[in-house]
Amino acid sequence: MLFSSIIFIFYFLPVLLLFYYAAGLRTAVLLAGSVVFYTWGEGAYVLLLAALIGINFALGRAIHASVGSRRAWLTALAIAIDLGVLGWFKYGGFIAQNVNHLLHLQLPVVHLRLPLGISFFTFQLISYLIDIKRDAIRPEPSLMRFATYILMFPHLIAGPIVRYADIRDELRERHFSIDRTGLGVQYFIVGLCQKVLIANTLAPVADHFFGLAPQQLGVATGWLGVLAYTLQIYFDFCGYSNMAIGLAFLLGFTFPKNFDYPYAAQSITEFWRRWHMSLSFWFRDYVYISLGGNRDGRWRTYFNLVIVFFLTGLWHGAAWNFIVWGLYHGAFLLLERAGFTRVLDRIGALPRHAYALLVVMLGWVFFRAVDLSHAMQILAQLFGRGASAAMPDSMPLPLLLTPEAIAALVLGCLFSFPLLPKLLDALRQPRIARSPQIGEARLDTVYVHALPIVLLLIVFVLCIALLVSNSLNPFLYFRF
Repeated sequence: MLFSSIIFIFYFLPVLLLFYYAAGLRTAVLLAGSVVFYTWGEGAYVLLLAALIGINFALGRAIHASVGSRRAWLTALAIAIDLGVLGWFKYGGFIAQNVNHLLHLQLPVVHLRLPLGISFFTFQLISYLIDIKRDAIRPEPSLMRFATYILMFPHLIAGPIVRYADIRDELRERHFSIDRTGLGVQYFIVGLCQKVLIANTLAPVADHFFGLAPQQLGVATGWLGVLAYTLQIYFDFCGYSNMAIGLAFLLGFTFPKNFDYPYAAQSITEFWRRWHMSLSFWFRDYVYISLGGNRDGRWRTYFNLVIVFFLTGLWHGAAWNFIVWGLYHGAFLLLERAGFTRVLDRIGALPRHAYALLVVMLGWVFFRAVDLSHAMQILAQLFGRGASAAMPDSMPLPLLLTPEAIAALVLGCLFSFPLLPKLLDALRQPRIARSPQIGEARLDTVYVHALPIVLLLIVFVLCIALLVSNSLNPFLYFRF
């Protein structure tokens, strides 16, 4: 069931909210609704998730009650179970394929259907266990509340990755107000617009380009396809995250911000502080720092960064192009840490933006391509180095760029940068305090502009009209 679907917006959500606000047992209602939500799309896989919840609940309590080496071994066992399930479903076939290739064996290659959200809820379970081991939190005493934390439908399938400490108090007691409800509705509608008006509109353009053989691509159409995908993936995932944050507000919870205008970054280091922030902070806190961070000298720091970005790529998919995508970004972080940042500091803001955007856009080719060979062929065509670089484009640009696609490209480029907040500031549009927001190292109060109700109603109606008339509506990050 998609957030951006008629059945969710007009049937599931209103019924759930009606029971949720009317019933005294709100946690039970939310848990039951989340089970229905997940079972709707995944069927029997809800039993797998229930088993993981039970195992991690019990092991979390056992870890807290243990000391010394026993605590370490229990934590390692629990994490091994979680990663083992993730590895079996997501990486089993990939590992068997590569072992067969390297060792000339004939191991069976089984590609299982991936349970939706497995990468997200696995990381939430692991963060819960590690935080207990570090004495950062105490284990949740209620199995129902713990199950609600993991199964909560707004973040279950595609994040953001919500840590137990983020919502521990709200699992026990939720506070509701007109401002928070209005903010939740606004976040949801904004996310819906990002998804429906921009991401969905650009999806056919990006799919067309990446579906062509590289020999059919011209330089102009190739770059247009990369731009379309660059905007599509951002507004698709950012839109989902904003809808999730909005739904959380309606339910009395506060989720962490997941995107902060990443395409406005002036370096790759800054990009990863703005893109998929809950994942970036997760790898920082549970992998990079655990490996030693930057405490053991330059070369050890470089090694730790390579491991983090190797795992970042692998987390996104069981394929070499994802691994190369992760290492590609890691290489630029190493370059910047090794001194390239000083070069960037000496040039203007516009060249820094251009550098970061170019690196990110070329990286999306690895991410979107069918495989590594396909990615390299597309990159060659983009720079006029392919076998057919002199050939004309396979389809004239006017046929590809419909008025809707042009509008989505223009709006996508504009709203990828914080132009709207600056405009609203100039118009003195009021702001609403949304929450204590978990950021780099401290809790900040985040203020969000209150958008005019008439504007929200207009764009909501437009989104619904497009959803009714268009069946193309998948979320890209569901596959991860």
